[in-house]
Amino acid sequence: MKIFSSIILLLFFSIGSFAQRIINGDLKKLQISEDTLKKPALQIVQGNKALERLKADSVFTRLLVNSLKTSNSFYYPFDSLQTISKLYSPDSTFRIFTWQLVIDDAICRQHGAIQMRTPDGSLKLFPLIDKSDVTKNYSDSIGNNFGWMGAVYYRIMLNIYSGKKIYTLLGYDEHGILSSRKLIEILTFENNEPVFGRRCFSVPNDKLIPKTPARYVMEFKKDAGPRLTYDEDLHMIIMEHLVSESNEPNKKFTLVGDGDYEGFKWTNGKWIYISKVFNEVTPEGQPPVPDPVKEDKRMDPSKYNQAVPENAKSPE
Repeated sequence: MKIFSSIILLLFFSIGSFAQRIINGDLKKLQISEDTLKKPALQIVQGNKALERLKADSVFTRLLVNSLKTSNSFYYPFDSLQTISKLYSPDSTFRIFTWQLVIDDAICRQHGAIQMRTPDGSLKLFPLIDKSDVTKNYSDSIGNNFGWMGAVYYRIMLNIYSGKKIYTLLGYDEHGILSSRKLIEILTFENNEPVFGRRCFSVPNDKLIPKTPARYVMEFKKDAGPRLTYDEDLHMIIMEHLVSESNEPNKKFTLVGDGDYEGFKWTNGKWIYISKVFNEVTPEGQPPVPDPVKEDKRMDPSKYNQAVPENAKSPE
């Protein structure tokens, strides 16, 4: 009973703090906008025909941008939009919206935007333009928001090295008819603008991976679902080791997880590769780390929604 009372009390103060950031008129406006956004957000995923999904995506994007123009919209969580990923940075300086649009079994596009927190509550938004399909060196490219390697993000971490903030994002990409991808993306800000990709991975010599990749990519057999997550206790990124079912590692669509785990640990400004994370044999059906996202054809985006962080403060 005491625990329940504490939760109710915490919820009360959280709602009160949230409400102070947005005046009543704007709060009502955002609530109406959120309700209007629900239908196209669902149709992007659930539309029976590609044309329906494309139209819903266009309508949703336009409505979202209009709603974000409301003063202090940064603090409004849009919790009911369950098919849209909404992640706040750990330092509450920005949030990133991402979602996927499946056109057909062979073509999938990611869309999104970065909303910055501003001192006066006005909108500062960077659209994310997916250029992964026309980029030759997917693992090795570094670009701004107009050269984004699209993904639906489900986790974001912050590290600081030599006074520079380095954000690490974990994401998922439906990709194509034979294979899917998970990736570790690096986001920094140069001259107050986003830059995706950074050569801060230390990986073993492997002809399948660039020596100093700008992002780490796991490409694997469709619906194989190997794990990629961040372990809070170990302070490490954990990923399932991939092996080829046909002994053809160059063919990404043959790669599946083998139940062994490798990872990356942040050390002196780099993600250092760790070849073996768990030394004990893991019983079948009992993974040592949680599966952060349900990765079926349409995913379960409710796993990657975030409330406004406790440390989010109205700018002075």
